Amino acid sequence: MPEEFPRIKRLPQYVFAVVNDLKARLRKEGEDIIDLGMGNPDLPPAPHIIEKLCESAKKKTTHRYSMSQGIPRLRKAIADFYKKRYDVDLDPEKEVIMTIGSKEGLAHLMLAMLEPGDIAMVPSPRYPIHYYAPVIAGASVLTVPLPLEGSDSEKQEQFLKNIYETYEDSYPEAKVLILNFPNNPTTMTVDLEFFKEIVAFAKKKNLWIIHDLAYGDLCYDGYKAPSILQVEGAKDVAVETYSMTKGFSMAGWRVAFVLGNETLVYNLKRLKSYLDYGTFTPIQVASIIALEGDYSVVEKARDTYSKRLDILVEGLNKAGWPVEKPKATMFLWAKIPEKFRHLGSIEFSKLLLTEGKVAVAPGIGFGEHGEGYVRFAVVENEKRIRQAISNIKKLMKKY
Repeated sequence: MPEEFPRIKRLPQYVFAVVNDLKARLRKEGEDIIDLGMGNPDLPPAPHIIEKLCESAKKKTTHRYSMSQGIPRLRKAIADFYKKRYDVDLDPEKEVIMTIGSKEGLAHLMLAMLEPGDIAMVPSPRYPIHYYAPVIAGASVLTVPLPLEGSDSEKQEQFLKNIYETYEDSYPEAKVLILNFPNNPTTMTVDLEFFKEIVAFAKKKNLWIIHDLAYGDLCYDGYKAPSILQVEGAKDVAVETYSMTKGFSMAGWRVAFVLGNETLVYNLKRLKSYLDYGTFTPIQVASIIALEGDYSVVEKARDTYSKRLDILVEGLNKAGWPVEKPKATMFLWAKIPEKFRHLGSIEFSKLLLTEGKVAVAPGIGFGEHGEGYVRFAVVENEKRIRQAISNIKKLMKKY
């Protein structure tokens, strides 16, 4: 094995690799694997967005270097989008920067903000980059347990309590808190009151907040995810990341934004000016058309995921695996059935894969508090999801 440099040594082997390697081997052997593991959207963008990309790419002038912070009209388009969706005012010059996906934006923001000795507070379970972006920047990370049981209000209240206690126990005092609601992987949601409380706390403690709103467009049954920037004065202490991956089905396009606090946006802009020349201009032009266009394209994607979740939830319950439909995201966070719980999330995921031909993400891959759970991503069509349920039903009966 090649030698690993010190920064790389702080990054463990990807837990999901165990399941992914097994999945690849089974497919090579000819097995039909229904992949509900990775949150990789299978829906294409709306035709008019793709057409604009092609039209722009045919122009001779669009193939030169672009702008690292995003072209001006795109920054205005996301500011206008936030005004329409959340009634939030953003200065496209000082409070908006485009990033090459949320992961890149978050990772480079942590690199701009943090240094060895600094502390970041991160929920657990969590999306991996939320934890490892501060680690890559050389900082230390304190995990804040994310409640997995109870009503929405009980979980919200307990999580606030956990944040306050973790902060008081930190030495030196934590510099940044990373949040993600609707949450990946747990699908936990919060209301605007939660953000009001956390903004007030951050101001009192001189704490930065990074909120990842990656799943804000995928909300169901009347729920609407709030933006932290809706809180009065939130921009004094917070930025929010918004991604076009989910609602606009533009995963491979890598279009996201960091929005809000002028100081954080400025420092990220300075760092990125050394690292990239921005995303390919035709992608940015097509993103403008998407943001300025009819929101029904997002609602169509949302309704597709909602139907798939309905099928999955109903099917698992009939199979004897009790689960509840989430209010948001494209995921189902499911507690492992009691008779399989002794296996742990990795071995249970391997069992689902080898005998049920269904790939899911083991909960332990999202942090120590994710053990005992698996995450389904509804990124296959309804027919395939029904087949997955049928396979799981047979597996449940067998044991």
